[in-house]
Amino acid sequence: MPPRNSSRPASADDSANGRWLILVYRVPSEPTRLRATVWRRLRGLGAIYLQNSVAALPASAAAERAMRKLRHEIVEMSGSALLLSASALVGASDIAAAYQAARDDEYAEIVDRCQDFLAQVAKEHVAEHFTFAELEENEVDLVKLERWLDTVRTRDVLDAPGRAAAERALAECAAVLEKYATRVYEEEPDGH
Repeated sequence: MPPRNSSRPASADDSANGRWLILVYRVPSEPTRLRATVWRRLRGLGAIYLQNSVAALPASAAAERAMRKLRHEIVEMSGSALLLSASALVGASDIAAAYQAARDDEYAEIVDRCQDFLAQVAKEHVAEHFTFAELEENEVDLVKLERWLDTVRTRDVLDAPGRAAAERALAECAAVLEKYATRVYEEEPDGH
């Protein structure tokens, strides 16, 4: 096998081959908002922490661009950062399991929010509150849930097992909202 060219950008196949992007960084302790900013950005990317100030993402071209940008921002904060492309010699399954667990946590949170959504629609049924305003509000909430699931699915390059439950929960939300919409149209057929 030819040696890996270290200047080559990560490819889409890298995450399937156990390649990881590792960001090792240090941010000034004050102001604390700098650390919080880095943490939020890494969390938004779906990165996992291997230890304090060492975060990992499955390698891909998009992940590399995002991590390079974050590295630049850290340096601009008067911090320091190294971005490495690596594969684990030992413990690869532990890293993959931690990444999948992070996605499963996100999927579980989506399932919880779907339960909240279903409870809200059920509350509207019990109160016999069948208005276009409520329907529109619930449609907006469903779109937010769908976008959130799409975001997590995009990050879920290692196929976390929690995906199926989140997809089922969202499908249930869509079906329940459709039934609610039908009832709204029956109650307010002229749209007023």
